[in-house]
Amino acid sequence: RHNPFNVLCTCCGCLGYVTVVMEDFQTGEETSFAVDEVSGIIKDSVEGVLGTNNYQHNKVNQWTSAVVEQCLNQLTKLAKPFKYIVTCVIMQRNGAGLHTASSCYWDNTSDGSCTVRWENKTMYCIVSVYGLAI
Repeated sequence: RHNPFNVLCTCCGCLGYVTVVMEDFQTGEETSFAVDEVSGIIKDSVEGVLGTNNYQHNKVNQWTSAVVEQCLNQLTKLAKPFKYIVTCVIMQRNGAGLHTASSCYWDNTSDGSCTVRWENKTMYCIVSVYGLAI
């Protein structure tokens, strides 16, 4: 945004016209990690990649890569000042257990995370997104 104003020159005393480009100030809402928005991106990405597919061991690498890439593409389109980390686990639904944990040392006022578990009759997909403010 351009804000023009008149200034008095310090060398000769003439009145000049100066245009100053003001940076758009970002509100806290624009710079905070929006869990609901990220959750929607994850759900749309997983549904778009896995949809109604049944678990196939030979497709898991392709699916996990596609989910992660689609999430990252959508997250970067938000144009927010964040670095993102996206993880994806796809597991056959066969009664086996899965236990995970994560720990982060970050700024709780700006950084955040979101994990979504998606499932169908044959598999689970767990996607986590970590957003670190720049």
